[in-house]
Amino acid sequence: MRSAEVYCKGILAGLLTESNNRTYEFKYDSVYFADDSKPSISLTLPKNQMVHTSEYLFPFFCNLLSEGANRTVQQRQLKIDENDFFGLLLATAQYDTIGAITIKPIF
Repeated sequence: MRSAEVYCKGILAGLLTESNNRTYEFKYDSVYFADDSKPSISLTLPKNQMVHTSEYLFPFFCNLLSEGANRTVQQRQLKIDENDFFGLLLATAQYDTIGAITIKPIF
């Protein structure tokens, strides 16, 4: 099982988890969820429910990854399997992402 904290504008918004059977869960942090002034991190992950589950990595998080040749270079340099999107997300989305969301792995 692998997990990461999800931050929105530097504030802990929730926890993203990949289970051993490659299913995924995003759970809003209880403080973030209860604060009506904090937005949902995505239109596809609304704050009308605290926990979202999926059989594949949520498209919102996949869209934080680089594409094409840049992704290929990252995967080769970091020795990450080309189908391990979660691993690539953990390795590359900590600092320089497009938008307000950053991902910090939990070890």
